[in-house]
Amino acid sequence: MIAFPCAKINLGLNIVARREDGYHNLETVFYPIPLADALEVTQMDERFPSDDPCDLKITGSRIDGRKDENLVCRAYRLLAEDFDLPRVHVHLCKRIPSQAGLGGGSSDAATMIRLLNEGFDLHLSVEEMEGYAARLGADCAFFITSEPAFATGIGERLSAVDELQKHLRGRYVAIVKPAVAISTREAFAHVVPAQPEKCCREIVCEPIDRWTDELRNDFESSVFQLHPKLSDIKRSLYRLGARYAQLSGSGSALFGIFEECPGELKEAFPGMFTFSAVL
Repeated sequence: MIAFPCAKINLGLNIVARREDGYHNLETVFYPIPLADALEVTQMDERFPSDDPCDLKITGSRIDGRKDENLVCRAYRLLAEDFDLPRVHVHLCKRIPSQAGLGGGSSDAATMIRLLNEGFDLHLSVEEMEGYAARLGADCAFFITSEPAFATGIGERLSAVDELQKHLRGRYVAIVKPAVAISTREAFAHVVPAQPEKCCREIVCEPIDRWTDELRNDFESSVFQLHPKLSDIKRSLYRLGARYAQLSGSGSALFGIFEECPGELKEAFPGMFTFSAVL
């Protein structure tokens, strides 16, 4: 079994309240982009001498931390609590950069849930898979279907935003990720929660020309102060012709929406990860 977990961008992100459990309620619009990892799962032969029921191999990226704490393995263990899963070999080929605000790890975990469900006849509904995914991370539930969605709560309450397609279909997205690491805890620590004057769901259904004046990512103010390079990248995306540009999630990746494919990304952002594709 093989699948290709996609990345996402946040079209607007507002931190609206701090919760009693220490997390934050937010409002954001998740939008999938065609930047993807590859995840392959095969059943392990009973004779294979492994003590790990989820034998994970990661290529294409430097591995941070213990492999058994990877969200893919955690997804396997979560389902194994309720289902009699066979032992599996897992090959994760990383292309989505980490610590970027693009949801790569969350997407890998959600895709693992889908593959296990389909491959071993667990008969889980979409809603049930989203429930499992939400236990692994705030944005994991979105990646069960990877359809444009307005998210509330900590990111697990999803509703469709079908109107958005007409504004973005056929346009291009460009991603720029510098060698800057931003911890989610650090990003949240410098944000003052507040209800926005206008909900991001309402704004993204308007023509894209209005987004620059109305659509906000609440992380930008504090993150740009800590890492001025990110603000410079955003300005550069506009100079290259972006109709709209913003930090994705808590960063450190930024994206721009273009009418035509921006051809000079590597020259404009030397030494940084860059990606472009049609939406």
